[in-house]
Amino acid sequence: MKKILVPTDFSQEAENALKVAAQLAKKYGSEIYLLHMLEIPMQEVDAVSAHVEVPEVMFFMKMAQKKFKDIMESDYLKDIQVREIVKPEASFNSVVEICHENNAEMIVMGSHGASGFKEMFVGSNAEKVVRTSDVPVLVIKNEHQDFSIDDFVFASDFKNDNKETYRQATELATTFGAKIHLLMVNTAGNFTTTRKAKERINKFIEDYSFKNYTVNIYNDESVEKGVLNFSSDIDADLIGISTHGRQGIAHFFNGSISEDLVNHAKRPVITFKI
Repeated sequence: MKKILVPTDFSQEAENALKVAAQLAKKYGSEIYLLHMLEIPMQEVDAVSAHVEVPEVMFFMKMAQKKFKDIMESDYLKDIQVREIVKPEASFNSVVEICHENNAEMIVMGSHGASGFKEMFVGSNAEKVVRTSDVPVLVIKNEHQDFSIDDFVFASDFKNDNKETYRQATELATTFGAKIHLLMVNTAGNFTTTRKAKERINKFIEDYSFKNYTVNIYNDESVEKGVLNFSSDIDADLIGISTHGRQGIAHFFNGSISEDLVNHAKRPVITFKI
């Protein structure tokens, strides 16, 4: 992993994510692309596109540059190549496009989650990125002075379309020397016997050489609660899950377990696009 994209609004949550990205950059020898999107009116964005110097825009640009300068002087970024990107737009839908433009292989971003009406109608910024990203997204909620992964929960239904996401999870686990806890959650509406569940999981992983894992079947009221409760039970360092990236009306009716976890989990979550 050579390039990591970190969106920032200069909040504490964003800095928590940047600190984790810095630790990953040192481990992988990566560059960090630090992205800030200016929250300015669309007519002024048009003026920027036309190379017109609008006073308000120039003010926000200078403020962003000052904040970048302050961040760059942080000890945790020492000896890391950090490239600054400022975009005159506030839409998180463009994060994935910027990720592609710079060939970044992971997005690391902070989040304080969302709940209630905000979650129903708006959701968190991290949720929006997870919904559209085809590269792994690591969502950080809290500060991690030492971002180490010993116990990594990989939650799945263990069907074949998840195999590529599992490969990515094993690569991450190998880098950190982590144990993967393979997890299938049983619910009343979608129940599988323990014997059949274990057979499905063992068949799913049979082509992989990764051996540092456990197999777990967990019963709960919902898949989301099962993932959260199991992760709490073993005090997991990271939750990994696949996402279909549903959008529009399909997302409204079907929802997404990965997006719910991004909003509600207190521990780090990484999503892999199927």
